[in-house]
Amino acid sequence: MCGIVGYIGPKPVVGVLLGGLRKLEYRGYDSAGLAVVRGREVSVRRAPGKLSNLVRSLESDPLDGEYGIGHTRWATHGRPTEENAHPHRDCTGRIVVVHNGIIENYLELKARLEREGHRFVTETDTEVIAHLVESLLPGRSLPGAVREALGRLRGSFALCLLSADCPNMLVAARSGPPLIVGMGEGERLVASDVPAILEHTRTMYFMRDGEMAVLSPAGIALETFDGQEIPFEPREVSWSPEMAEKGGFRHFMLKEIHEQPRSLQDTVAGRVSLESGEVFLDEAGISGAALAEMEKIHIIACGTSWHAALVGKFLIEEMARIPVEIDYGSEFRYRDPLVGPKSLVIAISQSGETADTLAAVREARSRGARILSICNVVGSMLSRESHGTLYTRSGPEIGVASTKAFTCQLAVLLLLALHLGRLKGRLTAEESIGMVSALLQVPRAVEELLGQADTCARIARDIYLHDNALYLGRGIHYPIALEGALKLKEISYIHAEGYPAGEMKHGPNALIDHNLPVVALAAREEGNPRSMLRYEKMRSNIEEVRARDGIIIALASTGDPGIEEIARHVIRIPELPDPLLPILMAVPLQMLAYEIALLRGCDVDQPRNLAKSVTVE
Repeated sequence: MCGIVGYIGPKPVVGVLLGGLRKLEYRGYDSAGLAVVRGREVSVRRAPGKLSNLVRSLESDPLDGEYGIGHTRWATHGRPTEENAHPHRDCTGRIVVVHNGIIENYLELKARLEREGHRFVTETDTEVIAHLVESLLPGRSLPGAVREALGRLRGSFALCLLSADCPNMLVAARSGPPLIVGMGEGERLVASDVPAILEHTRTMYFMRDGEMAVLSPAGIALETFDGQEIPFEPREVSWSPEMAEKGGFRHFMLKEIHEQPRSLQDTVAGRVSLESGEVFLDEAGISGAALAEMEKIHIIACGTSWHAALVGKFLIEEMARIPVEIDYGSEFRYRDPLVGPKSLVIAISQSGETADTLAAVREARSRGARILSICNVVGSMLSRESHGTLYTRSGPEIGVASTKAFTCQLAVLLLLALHLGRLKGRLTAEESIGMVSALLQVPRAVEELLGQADTCARIARDIYLHDNALYLGRGIHYPIALEGALKLKEISYIHAEGYPAGEMKHGPNALIDHNLPVVALAAREEGNPRSMLRYEKMRSNIEEVRARDGIIIALASTGDPGIEEIARHVIRIPELPDPLLPILMAVPLQMLAYEIALLRGCDVDQPRNLAKSVTVE
């Protein structure tokens, strides 16, 4: 997850680029840099760490130019150093590129280019783009060379290039990550997100996958990667500054629900290998040998993060066969926890500032445990007090009810479970490759789920006047029942309870009548014996609810045609392996809670009595 900005126009280019990067800093904290051109000379300035480091460098040694590009980075390939910071250059130093995403075949391209005599100076996949364009430039225009290069790249990427030998021209392309081009009075702009350029223009074109844009004083020309011209048909963005931050969505929560395909992709990017099934978690700060020696894992969290922890227990125990204990951060230090040097304590917090979780971490450290945090905020207190941190790369989450941070926590826990399983010798390479391949399909599956918003809205209209709800799940789905109930109570103020479906006869059946909505989590992995057994038991639980006239809302797999016969409403879940179903089922439950809260007139983003970060005990 990185941020791109580019500018051609009469304003001081460095100021425009830095202003855009400030609006994009949530997309990357590891390093920042820019390149500007004056005449036929290009100057590049980069700095590791936060954007403020680059600003200080430019204050002490200013740059100036006529046009340029900038970048804020979240490291995927290569450590977060000045050398690996963007922009990157070719051998001549005159072709410069900034990039967001992953070039999957960069090693293959790099090897070929090195045989041709190209010299690489960084560890990044991005540098190969500059050298590839350089190799293709003889006899072609810059746009022609870029177009040819795009046909040879595999992966997910947004990029912007310039060449000192092609004055006042930027070339941008998108295949996956977002990219926007804008046109102002004598100005041409490109950026990863609207707020970066909104103060300069409201006339914008949101690029589609497979499109390339050429920005110059003459205008903006669009074409496909194979050279077919596309009409430049921008639209006027009439957002206020707050609306710009919301991306045009009515609420932050809705925006963040819809950001999940991108945030999940960013969370996984650079951390897996499809060829070997390996998971790369170097930032964990604990060696593989040390992790392999851990005899027990404790996961500490609060609220939504605690539900993620429960899913993590299922994943780690199944894939790595290490016993896992789950604790509320608020309860951990009020007992005498059995932790020590052979214990790994995983602390999960979106903000990294949750007071109870921090107190629990300090207690665990005092007993000699190793601390690994899963967090969304770089530089947070939790990350500073941990031996290592796995960041979720979700971007800022403004809505109080966590959505994208939760699903990204689940993704990180799955990566960790795979990593531990390989270290412990419990997972074969083939098993890991299969799971990694399926994990990479999750963003597209979530996109498919977001297309069921109308279904969720219809269900909401049927049940929003009810004051109670029951969510049922079995096994690894039970934590998602808890999370679905929490989402509903947080933002709609409906009393909702999550329950293990096997416990219905021990109390909840007494609550079921024609006034009680019951959400049943009944997705399955066809051919997986444990998943199919759980599904069969879940069907029986649904029949129990039906016999008592409960209002049944079933989350069921697309390949389950018979579920409509016993459920009043059905939300279809794409078919993926069992460990990935919690991520998928969380999404429609978020949408359902949102739609119900809207109908009840609740403040979706700022529900009463709640705060985003609980920084006091």
